[in-house]
Amino acid sequence: QVQMVESGGGLVQAGGSLRLSCAASGRTFSRYAMGWFRQAPGKEREFVAAISWSTDNTYYADSVKGRFTISRDNAKNTLFLQMNSLKPEDTAVYYCAATPAYDSSAYYAEVRSYRYWGQGTQVTVSS
Repeated sequence: QVQMVESGGGLVQAGGSLRLSCAASGRTFSRYAMGWFRQAPGKEREFVAAISWSTDNTYYADSVKGRFTISRDNAKNTLFLQMNSLKPEDTAVYYCAATPAYDSSAYYAEVRSYRYWGQGTQVTVSS
């Protein structure tokens, strides 16, 4: 059974930093494209960042570009999201996601593209 568990969320002041982690188990995720999404109250789940399984390719939403960095450790089946210069509008529940990819350079920005999801971790940024 595939399980993905996020951690690292919390309360931080605007301008601060957090590092989210997503530990995957049940499969070897080295050939899975992975991504981060977030969902604020009353809003749809939105794309944040994605990474190919080769780690050569990354892709970011315009709203986080230059502030967030996605990375992965395939040996440890772990996905990361380093979030710097946080803003109140970054407040949301953050979800990690994974899906098998035959193309080592493929990454996906759509919710429907991902097969597996974590349960989410709350990030709250105070002004």
